[in-house]
Parts: sequence; C-alpha cells; structure tokens
Amino acid sequence: MRSSYLNALGAWLGALEGLAATAGLRGLSWGGGPGAALLAGAGLAMRPAPRALALTLAPALLLQVGLATLRQRHLDPKRALLPGAHTGYTVARIDVPAAHGPVPALHIVPAQGATGAVCVAHGSGCDKTFYAWRLVEDFTARGLALLLIDLDGHGESPRPQSFPEIIESVAGPARWLRERYARVGLLGMSLGGAVTTRAVADGAPCDALALWAAPPRLRMSMAGYRRAQLTEALRLARPQLLHLFRDGSAYHIARAWQTSGIRARIGTWDLFDALDVPGSLGRIAAQAARPPLLLIYAGRDGVLPAGAAEEIQAATAGWGEFHLVRGASHVSVAIELETIRRTGAWFAERLR
Repeated sequence: MRSSYLNALGAWLGALEGLAATAGLRGLSWGGGPGAALLAGAGLAMRPAPRALALTLAPALLLQVGLATLRQRHLDPKRALLPGAHTGYTVARIDVPAAHGPVPALHIVPAQGATGAVCVAHGSGCDKTFYAWRLVEDFTARGLALLLIDLDGHGESPRPQSFPEIIESVAGPARWLRERYARVGLLGMSLGGAVTTRAVADGAPCDALALWAAPPRLRMSMAGYRRAQLTEALRLARPQLLHLFRDGSAYHIARAWQTSGIRARIGTWDLFDALDVPGSLGRIAAQAARPPLLLIYAGRDGVLPAGAAEEIQAATAGWGEFHLVRGASHVSVAIELETIRRTGAWFAERLR
C-alpha cells in the first residue's frame, strides 16, 4: 500500500511539473525537465490505486510549491521595478513636486521613448509597487510611460493620509507629467480612483481617465471588514491569477503583498465620503472638455457595497465605457490580465 502512495505521489509531481513548465510558470517549477514526464510515466505504470491518487493530490501540490520555491528563490518579480535599465524600459526613483510636499514615485519610460504617460494611483493600504510588474510590462510594450506614485499616508510618502491634502498626491504628479508629455492619462484603483477622480474634478490635467473598482462610498463594521478580508482572500484562488508565477516564486508572490500600511489623520471611510466619487464624476461630466472615461469593476467584489458598480455605471451613462470582470474580486481586479490588457489598449488608443 505504501508503494502505491509513493507511486501516486510521483505521478502527480511529474504531471504538475510538466503543467508548470508547459504554461511557463517558472515560479511553480522545480526544473524537472524531461525527467518530469518520466516520473509521471513511471508512477502511473505502477498502477497506483484510485484512492492513493486521490489522497496524494494535496500533498503533491504542497510539495510541488515547496520544491519550486526552493529552486526559484531568486525569482522576485519586484526586481522589474528596481531603478535602472530593464528589458524594454528604464525605471527612475524620483520625488515629484506637489503643493504639500514631494510625492515618491517611479518614472518608467519605454526604451523607444513615449509621447503619452499614465499616472497610476494604488488602492488603500497598498503602495506604488503593489503587484505592478505586469502593468508595467503591458503598458511599456504599448509605448506608454508610467508614473507609479505613493498616495499620502502610504509607502514612502512622508505625510499622513489627510483631506484635502491627499488630492495633491495625484494632482501634483499629473501636472508634472503634463510638462513632459503631450498626452496624460490617470489611472486609479479603489481609493486611488477616488482621489484621482476628485483631482480631475478640481482641475488636474487629464486626457483620459480610468477607474478600477472605485467605490461611490465605503463603510463597514469591524465584523463586516473581517468578513470582506476573508471573502477576498478566498476569491484570490482562481486560475486566472496563475500568470503571477511566470515571474515569481510563491514566496515572493506572497511577500509582494506586504506593505507599510496606512498612516492617517482621517479614517478611510470618512475619506471616501469627503472625496465624493459620484459628485466628482458629475463635476467632470459637466466640463466642456471632459476626458474619456474607462470604468472596470469586479463581478465578485467583497468590499464594495451592493449596487455600487451599477450606481457608478448609471451616473456615467453616455460617457463612461463600463466593463465588469465577472470572476474578479476587489483585490484581484487590478492584477487580472483582462483588466490590465483592456486598460493598456484603451490608454494606448487615447494617448497616441
């Protein structure tokens, strides 16, 4: 019986390694090469019992991830965001001037140069590098420059989260880009979307505006917040996110989640109320030369209140281009390939 389990384990390991290698998921591969097929074939040739195959799948998955993490411990996707020259683009760490003090940022420029640039504002509790490597890869390949910023109270920002000062952490970078590029786009995720929308309503330069899961308002009890955290964590387990392992081991993918947290003078719920996304969108819509608008929301959002996406869609009818990523959660929508590719293509068309 023991040999049946060992054979089943070997068959699974060989098969999993073959799948990881075929899919190009280097972070989930321990480098078995042709030996993986031999291992799988040898294990199955011994005809392990169905019960043994069923019971060894979970241990085989854990062993596959463990071996791959050890073998690929150097594979850190955030290296793609380090200052310096990379394949296809360069990264510079800068401090962008703003009315209330410098905004820490990464200025990323395609090797061939760019005439259009996009300022990217992250979500609450995140920072400028939060799972941003695939976004950088996609946008620079389309000839777009990027400015990844730290909102006040986040990342390297020296200032706490406060209102109305936080608006300058987008407005200042937008003006900086306007001085250097012919066309300027602004992209905000959740809180970053709320800040960006208010900045544009207040007059920040913008030739194209994209919002990812920006809530019209957001309030939860502590119990509701914990439920949302659990729901969001469970909804990250979806095959569409395996692309993250093309560039990183499980250790580094998990470590990329760690941020410096939030330093605040105003609570996040009160900040959303003050930023007033619906009111800001109404003010932008009334502008003589309103920018084109892209809205992307998650179909399984565990954070936004019920009907939030529909409210934003209705408020921007006849102006905004609305898309729902059906399987995505609030957290995952920003790292879904569907979101990144659709947004990259949209900006590339409008910032030419």
